[in-house]
Amino acid sequence: MQTVVYADSSFHAKLILEYQFGMGNVVGTPAVSTAKESYVPLEEIIASIKPIKPLTPQTARIDSLKKQKAAASKNLDAERDRQKVAKAQQQIHMATTKKIAA
Repeated sequence: MQTVVYADSSFHAKLILEYQFGMGNVVGTPAVSTAKESYVPLEEIIASIKPIKPLTPQTARIDSLKKQKAAASKNLDAERDRQKVAKAQQQIHMATTKKIAA
């Protein structure tokens, strides 16, 4: 999103934007422009930002449980993969020790 910020320098413009939108939320570096390009004024962008309604306790609980379920599923898959790798490594170790002993 491009917008117009009036400041003394590009450094000051970036500071203004970071104070407005939060530190680290400005992706690009402001540039000095002399051309009349079509930009959206900062005030219009700020006015278009709508606050997010807080979740009800019931909805928050459901969302939390969904996230826990997804994390548990991911951890289960990772553990199964780890056990498969360990079993394969053990089989390789047993096969190599049998060849050495023979």
